[in-house]
Order: sequence, then structure tokens, then C-alpha cells
Amino acid sequence: MPPTLLIRIMIDLIRITFKKSAGLILCDQVFFYMTSIQQPIHSHFNANSTAAEIAAGHDLKGKTILVTGGNSGIGYETVKALASAGARVVATGRDAHKANDRLSALPNVSFMPLDLADPLSVDTFAEQFLAAYPDLHLLINNAGIFRPPQLQKDQRGYELQFGVNHLGHFQLTGRLWPALRNAGGARVVVLSSVGHRRSELELDDLQSKHHPYDSAKAYGLSKTANVLFTVELDRIGSPHGIRAFAVHPGAVHTDIFRYMTDDERQIWDLQIAHFKSQEQGAATTVWCALSDQLNDIGGVYCEDCNIAPIVPNDAPPGRGVRGFALDPRTAGELWQFSEAATGISWP
Repeated sequence: MPPTLLIRIMIDLIRITFKKSAGLILCDQVFFYMTSIQQPIHSHFNANSTAAEIAAGHDLKGKTILVTGGNSGIGYETVKALASAGARVVATGRDAHKANDRLSALPNVSFMPLDLADPLSVDTFAEQFLAAYPDLHLLINNAGIFRPPQLQKDQRGYELQFGVNHLGHFQLTGRLWPALRNAGGARVVVLSSVGHRRSELELDDLQSKHHPYDSAKAYGLSKTANVLFTVELDRIGSPHGIRAFAVHPGAVHTDIFRYMTDDERQIWDLQIAHFKSQEQGAATTVWCALSDQLNDIGGVYCEDCNIAPIVPNDAPPGRGVRGFALDPRTAGELWQFSEAATGISWP
């Protein structure tokens, strides 16, 4: 039995044993921290590596890969690197004209429209995808939205960042579950961010009814949700050969920051010691998708082409993942909430 699967089983046993105890959260977290594989390994790559360097030498002929938001930024570099290795890549986005202008020159790449804020769009996309591709070897949940200036909602009625960054991808992954299982071994890579540090999961106030809307905090909450989704998805998927990884790509200038003012951009530029190129920003995604070093590993948060260390919840900004984003009990609660919000029940 793979050691990571044994860890997950033991966590579940601990949870069952102490489910009536007031110390449930403490027991779960302490046990998880003690046995976690959330710690750096001797990776063959680093923060300066590019997606192309990681994909080099891999033969992905016969593999089907889906990249949301694959028409620009980090997503585009991810698509380009994986397609260059021979994979059949489907990229999604909302603007078909913009996507076709960029993607048409890439071999083995096709485009399908998808709006993650619209559950009908997600269902329509999934139906069309499954009709064309019975197997899905890599699902890369890359698309996202960052800090709109006012409170906006998706078509489910939830705050837009939570709706797009988490709920839309939760629904998409659930709808594509048959193709992931058919692949005979698949990976799901979820783009999170160091911004997860800004907020723990607060399911009781997603609409900011109890405090003024804070777009930065809402973004952080959505990125925490991305990590928690990965934790529970890996627990559910690993018996079927489906592993999940959360990724912080690093600081990269892309179109996702279109809502930032010039003053905010200047402040951000001063705060960041090192910016990555878009090719470097896509590297950790591609590493999680392809690395043999991650065989029998999953449910981890990665950065700079490595598994990130766990840092205290009150640690200053910097590397690492906060423990609250890895808590399996919170991950389970988010999963139940997300099933209810999207109508998706995992088989």
C-alpha cells in the first residue's frame, strides 16, 4: 500500500475515534502535521526552471490534457509546454477570438469556450468534452479572477472569486470525473496562491454580510479553498489512481491583475523581491503534472518546483503553506458545502 494512502486511512481512523471529542480539530491537525508529506523533497528543478525545461524529455503522445484559462498568461505557457511534448491539449477561456489568435499556431491544441461563473456553461462544456474525449489524463484548473474592486457574484449567487476560482472548478472536476477515472492514472493540478495566507475558510460569511467587502481577503479565501479542495480530492481520488496537487506559481505579471490600479501595481512591484517570467510561472504546474518524483504523492501544496514547507498560520508573507489550508476536517466541510452549492455528488 502506498505510504500516502496509509496516512490518509490513519487520519480517517483518528477522526472516527475522536469524533465526539472536543479536541477533534487539535487531534486531526497534530496527527496530520506529524505524518504529513507536506515537506520539500530533493527536486531536480527550482524557482528558475521553466515549463519547457520540465516538459523536455517527456513523451505525452496519446495523453489528453485540459487547461482552463489556457489562452493567456501562465495557462498559455502551460499549454505550449505540454503540447510540445506531444499531448493533445484542450484549452478553455471565455473569449474565443482572443484564444484562437494565440492558440492556432500551437500543434495538438484545440479551444473550447467555458465560463466558470456560469454553471450552465460548465455543464455544457463537460457534456461536449466527454463526448469527444473519453479519457482525461491531466486536468489543470488554472483559470482564475483576482480582486475585482466591488463585490460581484457568479450566477450561483456566490462572491465571484470564490465562485470562479473554487466552485466553478469543483463543478468542472466533478463533471469530468468519469474521464479522469477512465484514464487509468490521472492528475489534477489546482492553481492556488501564496495569497491563501490572507484568509482561512469562512463558509458562514462568503457574501460579506457581516463585514465590509474586502476583495484581497475574498481572494485569499478562494485560494485557501483551492488548497483544501486538493486535500480532499486527493483523498477521494487516490484509490482510483487520481492524485491532486495545489500550486503557487510565484509572482508573475499576467492579465489576471487587470483590476489593480497603477498605484497598487507600484506598491506590489516594490514588495516583490523577484518576479518570475510567465514561462517560469508555469513551471511548477508542469512539474506537478509530470514529475516522477511525485508518484504515490498527492494532496500537497507546491511552489518553485518543489513541495512547500508548512509555516505557522501567523508567519509573515513569504514561502510556505499555512496549516489551516491543509486541515482535513475543514477540507471535508468545504467538500460537503461545495456539493450542495453545485449539485455535484461525487460517485
